[in-house]
Amino acid sequence: MSEGHTVTKRIHFSMANKGRRELKPGPQPVRDTPNGRVPRVSRLMALAIKFDHLLATGAVRDQAELAELGHVTRARVTQIMNLLYLAPDIQEDILFLPRITRGRDPITERHLRTIAAESSWLRQRRLWNQLAD
Repeated sequence: MSEGHTVTKRIHFSMANKGRRELKPGPQPVRDTPNGRVPRVSRLMALAIKFDHLLATGAVRDQAELAELGHVTRARVTQIMNLLYLAPDIQEDILFLPRITRGRDPITERHLRTIAAESSWLRQRRLWNQLAD
């Protein structure tokens, strides 16, 4: 299910050294990598969305197959999938949380489980706003 990728590298040859070939690398791409790491809850939210897509497209039969492929328990897959019960705007906020530059993540999965267990999106939003402040 993965697509093949092609990597292209340009190498320039020069005959300036008495006929010997000299390899000169081409211009290096500018790396614009942000500092810090993506919060764990952001990665888990993305994983839940990916799992949902795999189930919807039939790439996997069920959550049990996801658990087997991921070498985790079925309960763990359920915990991750429960993040999909969050209101869509909360899911988006989680995906775009700022990177963590030092210390522990301020928002944990345990916080999100409490919010996701709430059936009303309005109450979820209130809890999320309290947590985010």
